[in-house]
Amino acid sequence: MSELETNVLVVGGGISGLTTACEAAEAGYSATVIEQETFLGGRVTRLSKYFPKLCPPSCGLEINFRRMKFNDRISFYTLSEVENITGSPGNYEVKVTAKPRYINDKCTACGACAEACPVEVPNPFNLGMNNRKAAYIAYAQAYPFQYAIDRAACSGDCGTKCKEACKYDAVDLDMEPRSFTIKAGSIVLATGWKPYDASKLDNLGFGTSKNIISNVQMERISAQNGPTGGKIVRPSDGKEAKRVAFVQCAGSRDENHLAFCSSVCCLASLKQATYVREQYPDSKAYMFYIDIRTPGTSYERFLNTVKADENVSLVKGKVAKVYDDPATGDVIVELEDILAGKKIKVPVDLCVLATGMQPTVSEMKLPSEVKVNENGFVVMDNDQKGIYAVGCAKDPADVAKSVQGATGAALKAIQTVGRNA
Repeated sequence: MSELETNVLVVGGGISGLTTACEAAEAGYSATVIEQETFLGGRVTRLSKYFPKLCPPSCGLEINFRRMKFNDRISFYTLSEVENITGSPGNYEVKVTAKPRYINDKCTACGACAEACPVEVPNPFNLGMNNRKAAYIAYAQAYPFQYAIDRAACSGDCGTKCKEACKYDAVDLDMEPRSFTIKAGSIVLATGWKPYDASKLDNLGFGTSKNIISNVQMERISAQNGPTGGKIVRPSDGKEAKRVAFVQCAGSRDENHLAFCSSVCCLASLKQATYVREQYPDSKAYMFYIDIRTPGTSYERFLNTVKADENVSLVKGKVAKVYDDPATGDVIVELEDILAGKKIKVPVDLCVLATGMQPTVSEMKLPSEVKVNENGFVVMDNDQKGIYAVGCAKDPADVAKSVQGATGAALKAIQTVGRNA
C-alpha cells in the first residue's frame, strides 16, 4: 500500500478529532484532519471553563496544538468539507472541497488588514453577541494563527483596502474554491455537535427577550475573551446579572424536539452557576430541573459542592413559561415546584436555557454502510471496519469522555490500516 493509503483521515478538528489525529500520529501513522472552520479546536474553544476542575480550555488545546505542530505526520485543512467518500477499508478516496481564505501563507498575523477593513459583521465565534471585522482571526489563540477575509461581508471594492494595507502581500482576493482527493486507509468521523435551536421552544421566550439566552451564549458571556470581557451582564441594558435562572432540559427529553438527554447540560449549568456566584458575592442562582444527572464520583462531588452554597437553589420542576415583565424589566420564570407542591413565579435578571447537543454528522454525505439512528448519532456495529465515529458524532459526550473515546477511535483506525497494509 502507498503511504497515503496508510493515512488516517479525521473529519472534524474539535477536541475529539485533534486527539484522534495526535494519537494515531504518535503511534507512527500519518493523520489528516479536515475542518470546516478557519481554526482548529471546535466548540471547546468557545468554553470559559471545563467542569469539574473549572480550569480554562486553553490548557488541553495548547497541549494538542503543540503535539500537532511538532509532528510532521499530521496535516490539516481548514475551511474544508468532505463532499464524498468512496472505497473500502484500507483504500478510501475522499473528495474534499476547500473554501478560499483570501489570505495566503505569507500572513504574519500583524493585523493590518483588520485595521484597514471598513466592514463589521456579527461575530459567529461569540454567537452574534458582538461584531468583528470582515478581516479577522476568530480568537486570540486560534490555530492556525492566520487571518481570513469574509468576502460575503465585503461590499464594493472594500477588500482592496485590506490588500493595500498588507505589506507582506498576504491578501489574495482572487483565491477560488478548490477540490482535491485524499486517500486514506481508515476514517474517523469527529464532526461534533451544534446547540439545539432554542427559538423552536415557544413557551421559553427565546428570541422575544434579549435577557433569555442559551447555555452556549452564557459560556461566551462568562469567558474572558467573550463579548463582555467575562462580565456577566444583561444583554438588554448591561445591568449586572445577579439573579440568574438556569432552565434545564430546554427541548431535551422531548419527543417534539430532542428525544434524548445530552448528559452534560446539568453539569454545564452547575458550572455556570459558579460563574455567577464567583463574580457577584451577593448573587442568587436558580436551577430548575426534571432530574439532575451527574454520573461519576468527581461529578457527584462537584454537584455536592455547588449544592452546599446557600445562594444556589436547585428546584425540581418543569418550567412552563418564561417571559419579560414590562413593568420591572425582569424575566419571569413560571413553573411548578414539585417538592413544595405549588406553582411559583421567580423574577430574575437573566434566564439561561440549557439547550441540548444536536449531532451534525448526518449533515454530511455518508457512505451507505454508515448508519445513523433516529437521534442523528452514528450507530457503530461490532463488526464494522474502516469508518468509525467518536465524540458527539457517536453519542452525547463531555470533553473528558470525548478525549477517552478518541484514543479508542485512533486505535481502531490504525488497526484497520495495519490489517490492510
